Amino acid sequence: MPADDPDDDAERETTPRRVIATLFFIVFLDLLGFGILIPVIPLYAESFGANEFVGGLLIATYSLFQFVGAPILGRLSDERGRRPVLLISLAGSVIAWTLFGVAGELGPLIGAANGLVVLFLARALAGVMGGNIATANAYIADVTPPEERAKGLGILGAAFGLGFVFGPAIAGVVSSPFALSVFRDVLPAVVPVSEFTIPSFVAATLSAANLVVAFVVLPEPRERVESAASSGRSRLRELLDAVRSPAIGTLIVSFFLASFAFSAFESQFIFLTNDQLGYGTAANAVLLTYIGVVIAIVQGGLIGPLTDRFGEYRLAVGGAAIQAVTLALVPFAVTSTVLPALGPVESGAVALALVSTPLAVGNALTNVSLNALVSRTAGDDEQGGAFGLTQSAGSLARTVGPALAGLLYVAVDYWSPFVAAGVVFVPVVFLLVRLGEARSVPVPE
Repeated sequence: MPADDPDDDAERETTPRRVIATLFFIVFLDLLGFGILIPVIPLYAESFGANEFVGGLLIATYSLFQFVGAPILGRLSDERGRRPVLLISLAGSVIAWTLFGVAGELGPLIGAANGLVVLFLARALAGVMGGNIATANAYIADVTPPEERAKGLGILGAAFGLGFVFGPAIAGVVSSPFALSVFRDVLPAVVPVSEFTIPSFVAATLSAANLVVAFVVLPEPRERVESAASSGRSRLRELLDAVRSPAIGTLIVSFFLASFAFSAFESQFIFLTNDQLGYGTAANAVLLTYIGVVIAIVQGGLIGPLTDRFGEYRLAVGGAAIQAVTLALVPFAVTSTVLPALGPVESGAVALALVSTPLAVGNALTNVSLNALVSRTAGDDEQGGAFGLTQSAGSLARTVGPALAGLLYVAVDYWSPFVAAGVVFVPVVFLLVRLGEARSVPVPE
């Protein structure tokens, strides 16, 4: 029997790492393009005459079509291969973000009253293409053994977080008055230049670069592990079955409620700061970047020591309790005049920054701890399925949350969606305390 070739062993060892690193970069660029448009979408829709409810629907459209598109792309990747599906989805993202940027010019050409219809079409296409995350997760399963799978999925999760941190920051830079004046000087006159269009074109450019990188360096895995998409069961059925499970059901419900509440906050935050502080895309990008940096610091550096000292249950309960209070305080902080202004930063913005800091900390504690608890509850060979359940619950929550929050903003008042989001975290605290007691885990009262 021939001896093993050391070069073959080295290749087998490095290939998964290289593929995971490549997927990390691809997912990061994908989420970077998505993050760039977070501070843009609400005010872009408003420029076409949309109110807060319609703006919330526009935000929710992405998550709805991502929820629908993920299992479709997953099944296609099982049948046709991971690489071609990833390449097609990236090409679709280029088209979607380009359509987003030319919505004002394209709308009248297709017979629409304005570009709002194009915005919805672009968001729907981007959502379907954003379902490629399921394909990326399946790719991880192809190239990693079961005992390393959770680690690989966690690396993709880190790409998510970084995309949400740097995306709004890039939007703030490219939508600044100085940057817009430069773009007007260097771009052809046919290219529309505004604080809404330029971030869209930058997102499209990043997706195009992502497509080139994936085409050049991403191979098709030698073997494919059958994904959950091939089972023929709908994601809603899987979620309902998981909710009925005594082991993981409470955690999935808690994750859904937490995602629902925070997405409601995110969807109306820019409307709030625009109405009360007069903040546009660039100023909102600074605020969102600050919140993202705080979340990244907690998730990347503090969560480990805190978990060692307090445990996941205590951190999840504490994070949910913090968010219940701070979310309800957000609209009143914006209109507060108690704190002094700091130079050009008005009193309301100072108060908002103070409230947003513990809010970001609470969000980081809750999300990481809930994911860790879900992972611990699932078996060693069920990690991918467990993370898929949380992803499905999050997508569904981000579909419903923004729409209902926008309705509250319009039908009640500006403060109502934020107070409601805080109230939603109360049952999360209750559920996690009860679950901790049932498992004999000490949690704070």
